[in-house]
Amino acid sequence: MDGARPAFLFSFAERYTALLIATVGSMVIARMLAPADIGIYSIGAVLAGLAQVLRDFGVGQYLVASRTLERPQLRAALAVALVAAWSLGALVLVASGPMAAFYGQPVLRDVLQLLALNFLLLPFTSLTLSCLRRRLRLPSIYLINTSHGLTQLLCTIWLAAHGYGCVSLAWGTVAASLAAFLVSLPLRPRELPWLPSLAGVREVLGFGAYATGGNLIDEAGVAAPDLIVGKVLGAADVAVFGKAQALLNLFSQAVTSAISPVLLPLFAVQAREGQDLRHSYLLTVSCMTAVAWPFFTLLGLLALPVINLLYGHQWDAAAPLIRIMCCSAALYSMFSMARYLFIATGHVREQARLDAAAVAVRVAAVLAGALAGLHWVAWAVVLGALFRSWLTWRLLASLSGIGAAALVRATARSAAVTAVTALAPLAALSATPPGMAQVMLAACGAVPLWLAGVLLFRHALAGELELAWRKVLRRDAV
Repeated sequence: MDGARPAFLFSFAERYTALLIATVGSMVIARMLAPADIGIYSIGAVLAGLAQVLRDFGVGQYLVASRTLERPQLRAALAVALVAAWSLGALVLVASGPMAAFYGQPVLRDVLQLLALNFLLLPFTSLTLSCLRRRLRLPSIYLINTSHGLTQLLCTIWLAAHGYGCVSLAWGTVAASLAAFLVSLPLRPRELPWLPSLAGVREVLGFGAYATGGNLIDEAGVAAPDLIVGKVLGAADVAVFGKAQALLNLFSQAVTSAISPVLLPLFAVQAREGQDLRHSYLLTVSCMTAVAWPFFTLLGLLALPVINLLYGHQWDAAAPLIRIMCCSAALYSMFSMARYLFIATGHVREQARLDAAAVAVRVAAVLAGALAGLHWVAWAVVLGALFRSWLTWRLLASLSGIGAAALVRATARSAAVTAVTALAPLAALSATPPGMAQVMLAACGAVPLWLAGVLLFRHALAGELELAWRKVLRRDAV
């Protein structure tokens, strides 16, 4: 794991830049567009997102995890990516009218038609990113993804200011895809082909069928609340639920999405070399929970003032939903990286079966909850996360020999760090009235308490912090 430290650091830098851009954009757009406009786009984005999972057809994971990667494999991967993407783009285009009629939102047709344009260029950009990720060329990935985020933000804000409503969000997505493609052109590896080939397609399809099946089912589980709430409760409730999910997803955007691009190729290398992955996975769990558990504790305690600070009082209804879903999000942080362990060790089928069982329970629970109201949808999400965590734990135990006792040992110090960190928001809640001051006091207190807890309990992250501090001292000495 030590050799991957620079890659992790650069991956975090890329994700934090993307998170900053997304957060600023969300704060601005939430004040420029009505909840109904954002809700309509959310429905369109979710529908297109389901197609996006099929669009990749596991090609990205195949390129990263494959033991060898020769030019014939690359041409076959490009063939699969192009056929899948362009076919699905056409499907989204054709389905735009019926979907708009189904949800009773005529403008949804324009949103879906614009989102369908993304499928033209995305295969070329995604193959470039996958090859760069396999080689851990994080600076190039940083440049491509940052260009994507900035273009989307600026285009969306400009169009929203000129009265384009929810369509401005769709145009922003199209412009971002074009910008990412153009920036990726000079960064493409030389051996990456422009012309596809059918030779070797069967191997790509064999891997991609299970990988895509699992990803599609998983994405359906993620999309289920938005789609069901949009149909049963309406566009405004979709937007409220989306704001709650957006804050919960901050951890995924800031941490999980920074770790996973490095973790999959790292696990794949260790698996090819015959190394025991249990230690690496448990170390990952320990580090993940040391950050996730304090984050979700603070967010749950300060849900209302954080919502007010970021989005304004019109989104207050999202705060109770956040409080409900924080505990299950914290629990699942123990298992969120298991997918990459299973893929790296060749257990793609088992992961797909897990996804299918977990999503079936989640969709059924959300459908039942939506009939009772938005709060029950949040409780349904909790039930789904608990069931998925249990399934993942069973699979870890059977395939990797990682039992409950090992997970408890790996997370015991994280629990202690979380307890210490929680003192800051609790003090802020009792000492100051709700508002920005409350959030700032809790944040300013939580950071030093978290650092003190990591060092006091000798958490696995303590060594990383001490190493970073020594580097800072050496630079100051120079």
